[in-house]
Amino acid sequence: MTDITTTDRLRRDALGVAAVTFFVVSAAAPLTAVAGGYPIAMLLGNGVGVPLAVLVVMAILLIFSVGYTTMARHISNAGSFFAFTSRGLGGVMGGAAAYIAVLAYNAMQIGLYGLFGAVTAGVLGDGGVFGESGINLPWWVWSLASWALVGTFGYLKIDLSAKILAILVAAEYLIVVLLDFAILGNGGPEGISTTSFTPAAFMTGEPIIGMLLCFAAFMGFEATTIYSEEARDPVRTVPRATYLSVLVIGIFYAFSTWCMVIGAGESKLMETLGGLPDPTVFIFILSEQYAGGLVTTIISVLLISSVFAALLAFHNAAARYFYVLGREGLLPAHLGKTHDEHQSPHIGSVLQTVLGVVVLAIFIVTETDPVLGLFAWLTNLATLSVIALMAIVSFAVVVFFRRHPQLEGNALSTVLAPLAAGALLAVIAYQVVTHFEVLTGASPALAIGLPILVPIAGVLGALVAFQMKQSGSARFAQLGAHRD
Repeated sequence: MTDITTTDRLRRDALGVAAVTFFVVSAAAPLTAVAGGYPIAMLLGNGVGVPLAVLVVMAILLIFSVGYTTMARHISNAGSFFAFTSRGLGGVMGGAAAYIAVLAYNAMQIGLYGLFGAVTAGVLGDGGVFGESGINLPWWVWSLASWALVGTFGYLKIDLSAKILAILVAAEYLIVVLLDFAILGNGGPEGISTTSFTPAAFMTGEPIIGMLLCFAAFMGFEATTIYSEEARDPVRTVPRATYLSVLVIGIFYAFSTWCMVIGAGESKLMETLGGLPDPTVFIFILSEQYAGGLVTTIISVLLISSVFAALLAFHNAAARYFYVLGREGLLPAHLGKTHDEHQSPHIGSVLQTVLGVVVLAIFIVTETDPVLGLFAWLTNLATLSVIALMAIVSFAVVVFFRRHPQLEGNALSTVLAPLAAGALLAVIAYQVVTHFEVLTGASPALAIGLPILVPIAGVLGALVAFQMKQSGSARFAQLGAHRD
């Protein structure tokens, strides 16, 4: 391992509040969640109560953000989960968090290749936007095409990715909001009602499943701190972007799912979803009924760009974790270098790109379903990993401020909110593990084997950090330190 020189730094002052927000909002893939995730949450979860479930999840994440952003004001580090855990709970626990984070962001990013391939093949193939004159290619051809593009953008300057994401995400929001107001303007078959926001609606069906699937739709919001070293005035930018991201994502999801309930009719929602060959076509049925064929076509095309935007956002997050761990000595030092011109974590980007094509090749050769296998298995593994990390970081915040009482912060932001968030998130992580088979549709063996990867990654990271400590490395004491 070698020390990181001052030239091997990420590009400073490249991102403002809006740019950071676009990164994390695009990672949440708003159109993908509305078209794919939430119809499934309604069908398997609590039906008409999903809009309230979204608000409950948003409230939990806002509570988590209180301690998270308070610590972010004192620790600016692109490996935020790792850094916060290291400074609060020590370097060995920090090593565990680092490896879990690497697992999380790589699993999420690579899993999305399966969804991208399937969606693009469906939209551009026969019966899609081109009618019977579609481009009929296997799903994996489209996945590999996106893999090449994402790898290229990840290698270049960060602000180029931000500009692309801004355009794609803005288009996603506009088209879904257009559909939402078209439904509200019509009133739906049973009129406008706020029943979806009542406790009785929330408790129908399987509210736990509904909430867990809502959590998956928010994943990526926590990545605001990953861009702290590249943000302008990170002390202000990161907290503002974090709260803004949670509120924008949460309010948008709650409003859109409420409109979807109105569009189908409360009493007919579950019957409608249950009668569909695939719940993900629900949004297109509503669009045809309330907005017309042109809007449906636009939604189909933007669904492709939605998944691509998420792919790019998670690729950038994974590449930065590789960079940080190389810089800190938890992975080979070459990963901790940045490009001379672009100041991007180009080696970390290349490594993430290589990992992506290797995993893709495995799923292609084994002919595993790209959505039910590659996407469902890996993205739910990533969701579990991130929820576990948020719980760990919440407790790390409490310990950090107890060790540094001179730092700015009150009891609410440094003790009460982090403790409440940590306890809630630990319970939610347990629920994900116990319901993993239902959430993923995986076999009983995989439903056990995939969640076990989280503690395995943690143990490996802890062992690497412990070895650093035992070797007397001076770098161990600086793991996760603030980076100017």
